[in-house]
Amino acid sequence: MTEPAPDLAEPPAGRSRVAAVLSDLRAVDGALYAAVAATPTPTLDKALRRLSAAADHSKLSFGIAALLAVSGPRARRAAYAGVGAIAIASTTANVLGKRLVRRARPDREGARVHVDRHVPMPTSASFPSGHTASAVAFATAVGVLLPGAAIPLGTLAGAVGYSRVHTGVHYPGDVAAGGVLGIASAAAALGVLTASAATHHAQHTHPVHPAGTTAPLQPARALR
Repeated sequence: MTEPAPDLAEPPAGRSRVAAVLSDLRAVDGALYAAVAATPTPTLDKALRRLSAAADHSKLSFGIAALLAVSGPRARRAAYAGVGAIAIASTTANVLGKRLVRRARPDREGARVHVDRHVPMPTSASFPSGHTASAVAFATAVGVLLPGAAIPLGTLAGAVGYSRVHTGVHYPGDVAAGGVLGIASAAAALGVLTASAATHHAQHTHPVHPAGTTAPLQPARALR
């Protein structure tokens, strides 16, 4: 007795399991979004709406960077790192992430997000949250170089991320992904800054002359 031929149209078990997990995660993501939308928070709505708008194009982070830049060499270095981290996070989120995933924005009207929370709905894809990626990248990079600023800036970045869900323009999963991207972008920016500083130090410690040789050693003075 021959065995029945396998159904070639049926996807592999591993792929089906991954698809099921992703489906469950999307369901949880949607439920969290709906829960935030359905929770009345009249005392928070205006503040979070303004915070979300202030984070457009990283205006809030750039303003903080400007203050750091005039606060001494160490703070200036942290500002450079933070701005570099924003550049990496924003480019990665908008040029790569959104174009690759192409997740649709939430149905804010369908979820009945209160109009007092509304900010303009972006036309770009939803995943990942660029606002969150940039805010977390800046907070992480600056916080590493200025530990005293880590908690305030981290709290601010977290509030920016939540504001994007509260105003109805992102799912919580978009924000979580933006946070991970922000941390990775900060690490990249700090790595570039460290490598640049090491190169600069080496050039000043062992200057290279046009012939490609280091500065000649000075002859020792003759003993008298």
